[in-house]
Amino acid sequence: MRLIIALILPWLTFFTIGKPIAGVICLLLQITVIGWLPATIWAVYALSQYKTDKKIEKALGQRA
Repeated sequence: MRLIIALILPWLTFFTIGKPIAGVICLLLQITVIGWLPATIWAVYALSQYKTDKKIEKALGQRA
């Protein structure tokens, strides 16, 4: 679901993963037509990093 949001409304992705400042910056980037593609790429990348961080936290939590 977050991937679909990242493709349609990239700025909203940052708010769902707890990065509101990046969300505002992404919104400003997305307002321009040229900035839409970089904003989408940035949102998808940030979402993948968020998922990776959650997997690492889960793995370290099980180990301890």
